[in-house]
Amino acid sequence: MRNGGQILVESLVALGARKAFGVPGESYLAVLDAMHDCVGRFDYVLCRNEGGASFMAAAYGKLTGTPGICMVTRGPGASNAMIGVHTAMQDSTPMLLFVGQIARSDRERESFQEVDYRAVFGSMAKYVVEITETSRIPEHLARAWTTAISGRPGPVVVALPEDMLAELSEAPPLAAPLPRVAEPAPDAATLAAARMLLAKAKHPLILTGGTGWSAEGRAALQRFAEGSDIPVVTAFRCQDSFDNHSPVFAGEAGVGMWPHVAETIRSADVILALNLRMDEMTTGAYTLLEVPLPKQTLIHVHPSSDELGKIYIATLPVQAGPNAFSAALEPVSGDWQAWRAKGRAGYEAAFVAPPQPSPVDMAAVMEYLDANLPADVIVTNGAGNFAAWPSRHLHFGPKARLLAPQSGAMGYGVPAAIAASLAEPDRMALCFAGDGDFQMNCQELATAAQHGAAPIILILDNGIYGTIRAHQERQFPARVFGTTMVNPDFAAVARAYGLHGERVETTADFIPAFERAAKSARSGIGAVLSLAIAPEAIAPRQKISTLRASALAAKA
Repeated sequence: MRNGGQILVESLVALGARKAFGVPGESYLAVLDAMHDCVGRFDYVLCRNEGGASFMAAAYGKLTGTPGICMVTRGPGASNAMIGVHTAMQDSTPMLLFVGQIARSDRERESFQEVDYRAVFGSMAKYVVEITETSRIPEHLARAWTTAISGRPGPVVVALPEDMLAELSEAPPLAAPLPRVAEPAPDAATLAAARMLLAKAKHPLILTGGTGWSAEGRAALQRFAEGSDIPVVTAFRCQDSFDNHSPVFAGEAGVGMWPHVAETIRSADVILALNLRMDEMTTGAYTLLEVPLPKQTLIHVHPSSDELGKIYIATLPVQAGPNAFSAALEPVSGDWQAWRAKGRAGYEAAFVAPPQPSPVDMAAVMEYLDANLPADVIVTNGAGNFAAWPSRHLHFGPKARLLAPQSGAMGYGVPAAIAASLAEPDRMALCFAGDGDFQMNCQELATAAQHGAAPIILILDNGIYGTIRAHQERQFPARVFGTTMVNPDFAAVARAYGLHGERVETTADFIPAFERAAKSARSGIGAVLSLAIAPEAIAPRQKISTLRASALAAKA
């Protein structure tokens, strides 16, 4: 006989789960007690806020391809964790959120912290279930795990009534990993049709991204793209899905899209959209391809049939996984060398940023980092204007990874870097954070210190909410309100948490400071570098004064 908490934890261990990120609560004490006997096999990473915990689980799932596990208590705990569920959904990341729930006998009374999780998470998660019978925990868990990793990966929310967890049952826990559902593969006729459409093109384009890629799948796509000499553009915050050093790589389609990327998508006559959900950012707010019938010939490949035809009517919709489809591709040939070269030239010209009007020049910082970071670096960031630096001014090679939220969620980068460091302790986890972004989850530095995570965190400290300030200057120039911050001494904050902390005041100070931070991280102690950034340097190619002058002139 086991209680529900023991059945759940023993099943998770059998499935291959190794870490859970969470904040404790009385509603799932039986689960916490069961984890007491699994230390070293299934570890609990104690976080400081459920939002940080859910971000860690989402990042862990994206990095490993297995469900990131988050455990939180009912009501307020679940509400805080919601941001990670939303991010995991928009990122197509496998994640399991376990939420404690009130006793079954108290339902429908608005009892203490009662929430209807199906109603709250129904439009946000891939699947939501409340387990009401202890004996059915293995059944529901198997479905949740398979749902999270199959088709279009995503988050699953599992509610656990506290009395259900305490009940005893003879039901055996799951005893082994589940067979993985194979990727759907394209048939020969579909492949032949795709190759024929590409071969007839004058300006073909591969638009790729998403999750679920294997190293072999990425290599197969690269062989096809280079063998066919077709330019490749990655979706918003998916730069690590294709080798940026390749001569066919032409850039990223995302927020603040480079003009040459937008023009490449607009001018393409045949687009192979591989593993994409065709989101707003990648399509230039649905303007680069007309909705619902694009002018471009569209070959849309996705493992989930739900994504095919959801927004765009494709000439050739293909339900297939990215790795299976890429492995089956054979190169095509055509007279488009100049077209491919133009896309690459645009990328190379835009990659190098001009010197910045700032005490610490981020253009110089990125030049150093791009030349010196390890090939297998894991880069993370949250949301804000600062994110343009890692997104646009680092080359992601075949071993590098980027963990960044397609949901545009601030506060993701620090928890993601902590999760990455715990998942891959021998790799450098480098986080870029704005000062506002950092302060949304800076309390998780305590989590890093407690559990031995050693990320390096670069804070671009300019004292403003940069993205909102830029919009403000465009729409209401010179009327600054609600976007200026008074910040603490971030280096002192880091040291108070037990991490290495430094303030970097000039560009010349950055390299030696980063080398000290990297040395600290290699020794197992994380590091925070606070970089003095002028508000005027609002973006790599924009100044606040220029934005304001243009807006004032337009209003005159």
